[in-house]
Amino acid sequence: MRRAAIERLLPAAYQRAATPGSVLGALIDAMEALQEPDERILANIDDLFSAYRAPDGFVAYLTQWVALDYMVNTGVNSSETRLPLPIGRVRDLVAEGARLAQWRGTPTGMRRALALATGLSGYVVDEPADRPFHLVVRVPPGGADRLALITRVVEAEKPAATTFEVTVDPSLPDNPPAPPPSTPDSEEHA
Repeated sequence: MRRAAIERLLPAAYQRAATPGSVLGALIDAMEALQEPDERILANIDDLFSAYRAPDGFVAYLTQWVALDYMVNTGVNSSETRLPLPIGRVRDLVAEGARLAQWRGTPTGMRRALALATGLSGYVVDEPADRPFHLVVRVPPGGADRLALITRVVEAEKPAATTFEVTVDPSLPDNPPAPPPSTPDSEEHA
């Protein structure tokens, strides 16, 4: 709040007494200086809630808003600031959070979440005919070093009443992530 705006809030007698160099004038200058950092934050408040403009330290917090905090919370130490994923991937996950929620519990949603978390596509999700309510997630060879993360993603994204296993399949290609599907209604839940 600027000095002139603060002065307008004062009674008329104080407004007349708030001259430069007076005690009241110095107090108003101090009020203006104290409010300036908050004013700067409020002027750009939308940056805090944008996946790509938020400060790095705030992005992990935003994952909680889209129910993806399981990807960044390692459970070891809640005060740990090091993320298990590169910050760019975490930003992509936050940006895609609403779309991932639409697809949660489907093979399409699981493949997309895995692609965003690992930077690879080509995951195959199968439900063997001889084992109902069991999923086999086949991972491209490039994801072999990220099996702990992949397991955490599958555990969170699978339907609640299913079991699963994660296997590395050397026959699958390592591809960059595919673009997201537009809506659940535009594609089958296969």
